[in-house]
Amino acid sequence: MKCGTSSSFMLMANRSRAKSVPRNTKVLPERLPRTVGLLGCGVIGGGWAARFILNGVDVRLYSPSSDAINRVRKMLADARRAYRRLTLVPLPNEGVLSVVDSVADAVQGVDLVQESAPERLELKQKLLATASREAGPAAIICSSTSGFRPSLLQAEMDHPECLLVAHPFQPVYLLPLVELCAGHHTAPESVERAAAIFRAVGMHPLVVRKEVDGFIANRLGDAVAREALWLVHDDVATLGEIDDAVRYSWALRRAAMGAYRLNGGADGMRAYMAKWAFKWPWSRLTDKPDLDRDFLDKIAEQAESLSLADPLDVPIEQKRDDLLVAVLQGLRSQHYGPGETLARWEQGLGAHAFPTELTRGSGPLRMPTLALPPDWIGGHGYITELGQLELSRRACGNLLRQVGIDDEYLSKYGSYRGVEARLSSLGTVSAGDRVQVLTHVLEVDKTRLRIFHVLAREGEKERIATGEQMLIHVDAGTGRRSPVQADVRNRLHELARLHAELPCPARAGARTGMNGLDDT
Repeated sequence: MKCGTSSSFMLMANRSRAKSVPRNTKVLPERLPRTVGLLGCGVIGGGWAARFILNGVDVRLYSPSSDAINRVRKMLADARRAYRRLTLVPLPNEGVLSVVDSVADAVQGVDLVQESAPERLELKQKLLATASREAGPAAIICSSTSGFRPSLLQAEMDHPECLLVAHPFQPVYLLPLVELCAGHHTAPESVERAAAIFRAVGMHPLVVRKEVDGFIANRLGDAVAREALWLVHDDVATLGEIDDAVRYSWALRRAAMGAYRLNGGADGMRAYMAKWAFKWPWSRLTDKPDLDRDFLDKIAEQAESLSLADPLDVPIEQKRDDLLVAVLQGLRSQHYGPGETLARWEQGLGAHAFPTELTRGSGPLRMPTLALPPDWIGGHGYITELGQLELSRRACGNLLRQVGIDDEYLSKYGSYRGVEARLSSLGTVSAGDRVQVLTHVLEVDKTRLRIFHVLAREGEKERIATGEQMLIHVDAGTGRRSPVQADVRNRLHELARLHAELPCPARAGARTGMNGLDDT
């Protein structure tokens, strides 16, 4: 058998090898690999190591560099710092990093091999041929190449059906896109299995429908870079002005919506093409400036001036990560595009971190402990309103997951929407304090839910903050108030009965009560 497939599947795959890969792969269940073999440890290989290790996957790393372990440790430190800001959902126990002495040691018995060697075709072909021979037909083998076609990389492999390109973007541990491109001999299931693995570690696999040099994103980036260099060459703009033109305008829009989702369907696209496409000779896209010494000196001088004009008080990698985290978290609040990818990844993490069965004891529901990020600490050491709201939102999500509001329920019936919240800050905190939220179900009826949260340090009874929420159940299609389904309502009633036997939480007040909304 090849790549873990059946003989009947391989017969089908052999017949289709000359065909281009389909635009969308069959969606297999997301599945973390047990162990990944990494070949190469530059910025890309180190980024892969960080993403896999922080998702709980063991990594075997082969690199001829004597400094490989230090590079990975530095990348891991950066990634941990970014993930602490990216998500409050507890991460799994970190995978084990093993630095090995040969390609064979790195790839034998692993589920996935990821090659990230320098962009030299002969070097990559040799590494991949060795990896294919030593790993055998069970492992998926991916190359991080930025531009080589996979059919070229397959040339010397024993099992070319297992090879595809999986092209990421720096920093690999943070940016979600990975371009998947099959070669002439790639089995379709290899692409499907790879896509399932990358989704499981929080990425967005994009299948390139046919082989092309540079794939998709790099070709688009190259086109923009060419035009930018012409603008500098012709003294139309400086590098700093070009950066401003991009980051203050379409870059923000396209980060959320892409280039063409705003055109309004077929009619809108036709109108756009009729009005704008190739009407004006604005671009020198098909040409490029001579990279002579004078021009190289010019752009080097401008790059230096730009750096001096915008000094940073933190390392540039940290600033980059902070900005990306902020964008991704903002998009997550809208559950759209890259934010939807982040939300799905968090949901996968939460399925392991949070218990799926209701606690049968009489105590309040407990969220796993988390470390308070510095952004949530306000004046005089009190947790900020934003931090309290986020904790309440997550505690509420924990409750709703436990009573059965999962993806299927959300799509069929809807969920609860907050209509009122009352927050109280009672004690001071410090960045890094480990805290947890205890949730009491106070009242339930067919459309309304009232809950109360208590925030405390791990192992302590003294309350840091409280939050009371009133929520109503809304229909998935109309967004209007609707009855909660019987199974979920019964579970909520059972929790309310158990929690009614507890002392009523102090500060659970009448101002947020069931009488506040008519049940009509």
